[in-house]
Amino acid sequence: MVLDVLANRMSVKFKSHKVGAQIAEGRLGNAKVVLVKSNGYMNTSGGPVAASLKFFDIPAEQLLVIHDELDIDFGQLKIKFSGGHAGHNGLRSIISAIGNEFIRIRFGIGRPPGQQDPAEFVLKNFSSTEKHELAVLIGLAADMVEEITNKGLTEAQQKFHS
Repeated sequence: MVLDVLANRMSVKFKSHKVGAQIAEGRLGNAKVVLVKSNGYMNTSGGPVAASLKFFDIPAEQLLVIHDELDIDFGQLKIKFSGGHAGHNGLRSIISAIGNEFIRIRFGIGRPPGQQDPAEFVLKNFSSTEKHELAVLIGLAADMVEEITNKGLTEAQQKFHS
């Protein structure tokens, strides 16, 4: 959803690409940006991510992954560089393919209530209350991408974490 907002801001459309993903290329401010949406399941996104980095000759350190995060409450967004997968299968796949030295925007969804299976929880639709906040949060995540792209990781972290 964040990539769709970014593509709209960049006035570009996603197109199928041989790397196994939908690709949109354009500019955010002064920076050339390649948006990548895997054609497969999130849990197998490492292959398309690695293929995209290779095809576009982008170092892993310039990769920015936006992902859901159980360990952060819904409505919170955090910027981080490097780290483990914390049980997130999409991150596990990416780390297995390229290592863990990349930027992440962690989009908090909170922990499942009661005894609900986390895998079931992440696949369910947002609640009606969450849906009211979602557009603002997606816009904020897109703002974070723009800030990281144009001002750098440290400045973005200072702006959004203070």
